[in-house]
Amino acid sequence: MDTFAKDNLPPLEDWPEFSNLADLNYPDQLNCSQYFLDDAVAEGFGDRTVIVTPDHEYSYARLQKDANQIAHVLLDDCGLQPGNRVLLRAPNTYMMAACWFGVIKAGGIAVSTMPLFRAKELAVMIEKAQIKIALCDVRLAEELQSAKSDSMLEQLLLFGDSELEKMMSSKPDTFENYPSSADDTCLIAFTSGTTGTPKGTVHFHRDMLSICRAYSEPILAPTQEDRFIGSPPLAFTFGLGGQLLFPMYARASTILLEQATPDLLLPAIKKYQASIVFTSPTAYRFLLSELQDGDLASVRTCVSAGETLPKPTWDSWKEKTGLEILDGIGSTELLHIFISSRADDIRPGATGKPLTGYQAKVVDDSGNEVAPGTTGKLAVKGPTGCRYLADERQKNYVQNGWNLTGDAYMMDEDGYFWFQARTDDMIISSGYNIAGPEVEAALMAHASVMECAVVGIPDEQRGSLVKALVVLQAGYSGNQELAKELQDFVKNTIAPYKYPRALEFVAELPKTETGKIQRFKLRQSRTAQT
Repeated sequence: MDTFAKDNLPPLEDWPEFSNLADLNYPDQLNCSQYFLDDAVAEGFGDRTVIVTPDHEYSYARLQKDANQIAHVLLDDCGLQPGNRVLLRAPNTYMMAACWFGVIKAGGIAVSTMPLFRAKELAVMIEKAQIKIALCDVRLAEELQSAKSDSMLEQLLLFGDSELEKMMSSKPDTFENYPSSADDTCLIAFTSGTTGTPKGTVHFHRDMLSICRAYSEPILAPTQEDRFIGSPPLAFTFGLGGQLLFPMYARASTILLEQATPDLLLPAIKKYQASIVFTSPTAYRFLLSELQDGDLASVRTCVSAGETLPKPTWDSWKEKTGLEILDGIGSTELLHIFISSRADDIRPGATGKPLTGYQAKVVDDSGNEVAPGTTGKLAVKGPTGCRYLADERQKNYVQNGWNLTGDAYMMDEDGYFWFQARTDDMIISSGYNIAGPEVEAALMAHASVMECAVVGIPDEQRGSLVKALVVLQAGYSGNQELAKELQDFVKNTIAPYKYPRALEFVAELPKTETGKIQRFKLRQSRTAQT
């Protein structure tokens, strides 16, 4: 067995405390693909649809067969040893899902990568995770081929009416899953890069089930009749949970779109009669301007994560659709959402309360819990937690057994958690602590603003200056008059000292592939403009 992943876990003393594992009562031997896929077929769901694409509907039995054949290819033709890392590169397609399960069944470790990553980024991941085998959509091969030439990657199999399908066709359609342990690694997920160099986060077989039991089962309460849809890539843990693991855990189905931009997501929701939607605040804001009567008739639950959900967006969505968005916060380090609103317990503007099995608190710089109503650092622990792959930054993320997520939060007297900013987005100007997202929420309430980002920029007099970068709705022109109107609007909405003294109109904001605004790029590249 290849012990690379185990050998490169952080020292045990740097791990977070894992709570609630005894209650979850996982068996020592656990290959998570057994529950999601094989047990579903054994329970009689083989003929039911599990994945819907624009071209086809696939059953649980078909997915099981294809995953089994991919596992045989990995073992017989690629010489995969249990514990080997396998890079997966594809949009949200059926074959991406089949390959993910094939790797897990064979005892490999899936390393899924975003479709937009270039050769340089892929090479970093190949080197960091020591990857020798890759399965790639033929349409995305060029960048990976380029990365392969200068890396340790040895075997690259392409799929999409290509060589992998030909190799699969001669393999048995049954497979005996590798007898993994519950705490064997099955996934290395790289962070999405909102702050620069990505980190590899290590997750176990048990973690795949934990997020279903902690979040999907009690919060979404899906049934076999539900149809999930969303925009995040399967390579992003938000998408892996929301668009593959959660529906399969419930024996429901998922709609996979290769391109799930807001303008394509909305017609797909209506066409395929989706009932549970996973997407970002940015997408919800766009959909508001495009919605027609009947577009969301099938939808019962809307989930938002990835970045903070501004209250104006929540209010507008509720007013126009009658649906209440379930806000939540998760991280690649903890695999998925750990604080969330609930359908029967929503406080608009608040992220929500910790999921059952998770604990959360707000602490100061010394790790001491602060009083309700005080802004500090969010600390979390539960059945999942941060384990970076050979990365000194583990010591920053995990302290005294708690995961420090990098978010500034405030907890109110009733136990609801309110997002203030990323800790590196707190702006200190003239001695005042100003949370960028609070200013963003104020700006978002103005009819002219499509989206915005607020950052601190250096200023000799104040230390830092609050600067807003604003993308306007169609029909508005960015000029001095509108800039002054927006600044006055913020002054009249929140404390006047928080208003953006610098304001710039831009055509777009830099984002990761998962839709998060890359504020660190704005801080690095922008200078004050009024």
